[in-house]
Amino acid sequence: MKNYSSKIAITTGDPNGIGTEITIKALNMLNLPAKDIVIISNSKVLNYYGHLNNNYEVIEVDYPTKIRPGEITKDAGDFSFKLLQKACEIKPKFIVTAPTSKEAMNLAGHKYKGQTEVLEKFLARPGQKAEMLFASNNFRVLLLTRHIPLKEVSKAITKEVMVEKIERLRAYFQNILHIDKPSFALCALNPHAGENSLLGDEEQNIMLPAVEAVRNRGINITNPLPADTLFINGVQNYLNGERSPYDCYIACYHDQGLIPIKSVASKKTVNMTIGLDIIRTSPSHGTAYDIAGKNIANPESMIEAIKYCVY
Repeated sequence: MKNYSSKIAITTGDPNGIGTEITIKALNMLNLPAKDIVIISNSKVLNYYGHLNNNYEVIEVDYPTKIRPGEITKDAGDFSFKLLQKACEIKPKFIVTAPTSKEAMNLAGHKYKGQTEVLEKFLARPGQKAEMLFASNNFRVLLLTRHIPLKEVSKAITKEVMVEKIERLRAYFQNILHIDKPSFALCALNPHAGENSLLGDEEQNIMLPAVEAVRNRGINITNPLPADTLFINGVQNYLNGERSPYDCYIACYHDQGLIPIKSVASKKTVNMTIGLDIIRTSPSHGTAYDIAGKNIANPESMIEAIKYCVY
């Protein structure tokens, strides 16, 4: 097999969404050397949504089906999954993924909650697990839980899970960002951090013991703090172009962490998969079926996802 270990592999995502369009727009605007990029897609899909200015290598994945912008289909879900599978197979330096549809992939029999889980399936070595990190410059948010119902969050967050995830986060900072002693801010699960167990006891029974355990390992982390006020300084600093007071915020669930960062940096936020041997980045939005095929999709988040791998 050809050696792709120095390349950025880009998958174009669901062929009925905006993934191919924003990939083409982003690459044309960045004008990166052809030697650095390999696109995993299908020529018919690429040609349908635009024209690449540079002669990038394309690894072809079969897609005999008619392209149907805006539709959720089994064939599109299968194609999206096969793009990810191929990206993992060639083992590039970085993987950049355009948006896919969980519903479409599930229709095709690929029962995953998202691309993060697919990448973990094919890339994780024994003992490795994928984590979901969102970043815009130095404003970063790690999710303790990902795409699960809100009613299941408290059951999913255990002391052991927290310790493992925070350790993986520290390893990312030390090994990839070369920040030896990162500072982490921990969001409480309950309003007012549980108000001494009056509003919930997860902070006292689960989160504080986890904090103590990781502090004993030399990790700089706050106690669980009320999320409604914890992000204020981080948001203000971001808007003022200043450094965040913490290297990373750790959120208990999806919306708790993503509302603050997307509110101030929706077009600049990058969704990252860390914890595996290959870093994956992607735009922070979805397939946007409502505007697919209209050539009006904004490529800014895709540009940021690619730039992270280049710079």
